[in-house]
Amino acid sequence: MPVPPWLERLLDTSFFNICRTHVDAARSECNMYCLDCNVDAFCFYCRSSRHKDHRVIQIRRSSYHDVVRVSEIQKILDISGVQTYVINSARVLFLNERPQPKGGKAVSHICQICGRSLLDTFRFCSLGCKLVGIKVNGDASFTLESKNDEVARRPRSEGVSSNINSSTSTRDEEEEKREGSQQDIYPPTPPPPPSNARRRKGIPQRAPFRS
Repeated sequence: MPVPPWLERLLDTSFFNICRTHVDAARSECNMYCLDCNVDAFCFYCRSSRHKDHRVIQIRRSSYHDVVRVSEIQKILDISGVQTYVINSARVLFLNERPQPKGGKAVSHICQICGRSLLDTFRFCSLGCKLVGIKVNGDASFTLESKNDEVARRPRSEGVSSNINSSTSTRDEEEEKREGSQQDIYPPTPPPPPSNARRRKGIPQRAPFRS
């Protein structure tokens, strides 16, 4: 299935409301979503009590827009073609389309769905725009491909060459390890002093005493 059944519900969910069950708690914002239950957002404490062994992702915010970390979402979705950003030292992507700023400069990369300017050669600005692109054009997918599927699609010669390359790289690594161990045992010879260095004067000789 190119689109998982929980994705559209996730994109329509309202996050960061206060949990009714844990109103007085410190971490009561509803910024969690369970992919197995596929219901409304919930807070940190609800996760511990109701979704302990479920697939849960955490939603974060950037400039009042919902984002998710790439390290979390790429485990369950193929996010290729979606623009990513680095925010607070973490790579994230936006869940939904954002309003396009007016009067911007001409850009070379834009979202194929909403026309928003992109930083790099991506096709979509968010998961929501990729979802629309899949429904309209059908030339993308959210389905992750297993390693077995990738190997099965490769030409036979490619598989043989990859094995040869892997064996060659293994031999190279072994040689590097041997060279590295030898360098550890035998430290490198220090370089000679520069030719123009000033020579140290010898011990001064005292003139013989004359009577």
